Amino acid sequence: MSATPGRRTRRQSGETAPGVWLRPPREGRAEPAVTLGRIVGAAVELLDEEGAGRLTMRRLAERLETAATTLYLHVETKDDVLDLALDAVFGEVPVPPGPGGAWRDDITALITEWRATMLRHPWSVTVLDRPLLGPNVLARTEYLYAALARAGFTGPDLTAAAYALANHVIGSATMQVAGAGYGESEWSWAGDLHVRARRELYPTLAAQGAPMGDDWDPMFTAGLNYLLDGIGSRIR
Repeated sequence: MSATPGRRTRRQSGETAPGVWLRPPREGRAEPAVTLGRIVGAAVELLDEEGAGRLTMRRLAERLETAATTLYLHVETKDDVLDLALDAVFGEVPVPPGPGGAWRDDITALITEWRATMLRHPWSVTVLDRPLLGPNVLARTEYLYAALARAGFTGPDLTAAAYALANHVIGSATMQVAGAGYGESEWSWAGDLHVRARRELYPTLAAQGAPMGDDWDPMFTAGLNYLLDGIGSRIR
């Protein structure tokens, strides 16, 4: 995309790139008592307990028993903290040190653990509208792409297959977190009543019924298998 006429790009003006991952590391600062690792760990704890909407630099500093100015030795904004915390939880997804066995088994293991990690940290599904460029996210994305490349995918087909799998796990986790937030059983019960009362408009939905709490795992697995079956058929 070209720059707007008459305006200088960030590269031309010498501005730093937005976001914690594209910004050069700070130099020349003494190591404070509150380290970046402690900040990220405390942020993850706060996010797990209260969600992204409650995270502020002041409340994070209180948890660390320090002043908010101490945090700014390491980060510039709350968005930096969210980026770092999100990448930290993605680090919980196990990644084998090298290529494993069958490409399908490797992808299934990765995607299943990815979903489990997002469900352990429900706030993570609400902050995915940001650059996912941290080392943990990129390492797992690299593993997914490499598994698909081993299967024979290249170019746009490789990107499309990876996006389909990523969209499945993100969509599944987002729907489950949303359902839990509304009170899943009550939400499903009310939805069923609403649809069945309008059965003439929505006959298939009325017959199928809304998913319940114990439906999420098998539905996710079935959907993943449908995707992998389709991917496998393209390879053949």
